Amino acid sequence: MVPRLPAPLRLLPLIVLLAAALPTRGETPKAPKTRNVFLITADGLRREEVFEGADPLLISKEYGNVGNTNLVRKEFLAEDPGECRRKLFPFLWGTVAKQGQLLGNPRLGSEVRVSNGRNFSYPGYNEFLTGVADPRITSNDKNLNANTNVFEWLHQRPGFKGKVAAAVNWDVIPWILNCPRSRIPVWSGFDVPEGTPRLPVPEALTTMVDHGKTIWSGVLLDTFVGFAATHTVRKMKPRAMYIAFGETDDWAHEGNYERYLRSAQGFDRFIGELWTLVQSMPQYRNRTTFVITVDHGRGPAPMAWKNHGREIVDSAGMWMAILGPDTPPLGERRNVPSVKQAQTAATLAALLGEEFHKASPQAAPPIGFVF
Repeated sequence: MVPRLPAPLRLLPLIVLLAAALPTRGETPKAPKTRNVFLITADGLRREEVFEGADPLLISKEYGNVGNTNLVRKEFLAEDPGECRRKLFPFLWGTVAKQGQLLGNPRLGSEVRVSNGRNFSYPGYNEFLTGVADPRITSNDKNLNANTNVFEWLHQRPGFKGKVAAAVNWDVIPWILNCPRSRIPVWSGFDVPEGTPRLPVPEALTTMVDHGKTIWSGVLLDTFVGFAATHTVRKMKPRAMYIAFGETDDWAHEGNYERYLRSAQGFDRFIGELWTLVQSMPQYRNRTTFVITVDHGRGPAPMAWKNHGREIVDSAGMWMAILGPDTPPLGERRNVPSVKQAQTAATLAALLGEEFHKASPQAAPPIGFVF
């Protein structure tokens, strides 16, 4: 029989390997591979659908205002929960879950939460864009944001001037980005604050948008935003871009679960198409990270799923996905530290090797464990 070594000696090889892997004093940290970042958000898209798929209870006339329930059930439901969520989000669960990370499934010990206490849009957008949960923001009114957002800051960094852009759905976002001050060129189908730089798009898109504002007064159909964003990537080739989708929130407020599901599926499809596009372009291929998240969650079925806000505690629960060359392919994370929405801004910068948290000390730090 081979004699068994004492425990400290058995651990010695592992200790040596770990020590060799750690940077020594004076050693320069390894530069990230990421050269470009995209923040892509879907307003009010629940974590329940992301991690569990479509809710059978809501595919009904009573709770989800669904007309042809048999058709919708056939399209979105499956006996296997994993297959159910893959039907709704084929890119998230077919690509991100294999090559990146998904955070926010509380059943697996992963929490991503709003920390502003409001659980509605302007406070949420401000929080993930600036890293600050600002108690002064108490409405969705079109007030120019006093806080510096991470895209504004990046726009002043070497190598990013003229390489930052935004294509957004909700008409309030140019005020949240404070585009007149930040000088971030933005595309929006609505009026923007005076002094905002505008992203050029084909005239045909402008015409279609002007004629296509037939559903909501301040939110467009997401397909218009997707076209503007893709056009910008091809023509401008930004290094940092924010893309905001919004249909999911409005269909949910109307209680139309089928339209909510289809807009969520469309959001996933757009991300997949954009990922395919950037991987086909030399300046983006294997040098680009996507951060995908939301501004807030929603309440539970059967009734509160339509709404969110301070009075709906569950709407503070949200989710996040990260896909890129500096994020290990660990899939759906389990038993990880809780994440605040405010950490998004510094994480975007850190992926580029930039220290937003250092430049803006009031901002939350980056999410260290996703690197």
